[in-house]
Amino acid sequence: MKKYQVVGIGNAIVDVLTRAEDAFLDNMGIEKGIMQLVERERAETLYGAMEGRVQAPGGSVANTLAGLGNLGLRTAFIGRVKDDGLGRFYAGEMEKIGTDFVNAPAPDGELPTSRSMIFVSPDGERSMNTYLGISAELGPDDVDEAVAAEAEVVFLEGYLFDKDKGKDAFIKTARACRAAGGRAGIAISDPFCVERHRDDFLSLIENELDYVIGNEAEIRALYQNDDLEEDLKAVSAICPLVVCTRSGHGCSIMREGVRTDVPVEHITPVDATGAGDQFAAGFLYGLVTGTDMHVAGRMGHTSAREVISHMGPRPERSLRELFKEHGLI
Repeated sequence: MKKYQVVGIGNAIVDVLTRAEDAFLDNMGIEKGIMQLVERERAETLYGAMEGRVQAPGGSVANTLAGLGNLGLRTAFIGRVKDDGLGRFYAGEMEKIGTDFVNAPAPDGELPTSRSMIFVSPDGERSMNTYLGISAELGPDDVDEAVAAEAEVVFLEGYLFDKDKGKDAFIKTARACRAAGGRAGIAISDPFCVERHRDDFLSLIENELDYVIGNEAEIRALYQNDDLEEDLKAVSAICPLVVCTRSGHGCSIMREGVRTDVPVEHITPVDATGAGDQFAAGFLYGLVTGTDMHVAGRMGHTSAREVISHMGPRPERSLRELFKEHGLI
């Protein structure tokens, strides 16, 4: 038995939340309801202006690992934080949810720990201002091949693919895992990142990975057209397992040429943040525990449904209990 069932590699970002009136957003020049990247000086200004702030460990793959920890799997996270207040907080909080944070906070890091300042308006809108900081500098030197080799599955975060060192870290992690008999896969994360690095994405999927998870826009971005059906066939020709989430249409799964469509029940979300991350958690749980693809898809939908029923990107209820209620385990 391997030490870890899932090892994730991705951005280690502290989510910093506070409530703010629209007038405050206007005064601070914050564009309402969107996510925008900010530089260090702007990040420090916004962080200092946040009264009554609440902090939580975030990042896409880290959120997925939180869902997997909720489900009782053995997990670890490869990420990069500085040895500062937020970095020590992040590492400690990941350990609290049962995920090994395998890289100690870096005392010699040139950049601060990454953070996303989130201002929640009275109408529930979230205005996110993200400073990528040190997490975006993750590279192959941050990857311990022994950790990857101890994973049944590794899960890569597409957002890190924007830098060559991130690509190198992915390849090193995937190869170490697969050489030891594990499976490697990626969450595409962002169609715009695909457009910037399309050839490298396709090469990674074809040569280094066993599965890929993406939404309709991300899958279509791989081939620069609007024919999702043809794109699904194309990517499934180079990767054994392809999972495409399709919002209100559920998900489509292609495994070794066999297609499984899993419908979804429509509900009105309270907060859609983290829906894709928790779908991945439910699906990966099914993959690791050996369920069929229809059940794994339903596990993904059930996990996503839980997280969109409340504020925040991580589950509040026991996902195992929800799976039992739905006859999935």
